[in-house]
Amino acid sequence: MQEQSMSQPAVEFLEKLFETTGLQLSVKVRHGVAGEVLDMDGPDAEVLQAQTGEVLEALQHLVNQIFARGAGVGRLVCDVHGFRATREAELQAMANLAATKVRSTGVAFTFEPMSANERRIIHLTLADKDDLYTESIGEGGDRKLKVGLKKPATK
Repeated sequence: MQEQSMSQPAVEFLEKLFETTGLQLSVKVRHGVAGEVLDMDGPDAEVLQAQTGEVLEALQHLVNQIFARGAGVGRLVCDVHGFRATREAELQAMANLAATKVRSTGVAFTFEPMSANERRIIHLTLADKDDLYTESIGEGGDRKLKVGLKKPATK
């Protein structure tokens, strides 16, 4: 429950930031697969979605640097108008499709390059699958996620 206790100060910080900058946005907390989600909405929401979510990504980075790092809690995720929630659902569906394909063909599947947050969602989606493994491969912006069959244990 420590994770939820960190979300309230983050909500208060964001609301004060929005008030100070004159942005008409409100913040609510919900639970997502990757942790607590700070869901922002209001007339100025499109400002956070500009440049394919770069402002939202920067805001999330700032919130995590201030409230989550060093506190021993999970990551806080910032979302607006369901931007990340929709992508999260897409990634979960993609993970399950990849799992089905790997199981039916026996061949590992590698996703195209994606952000650390997107790779994390796929890792978490498939984490409870005993017959599969996931691993991040590559460097920097070209980092991909690979899904494969675990080798059976030898006796």
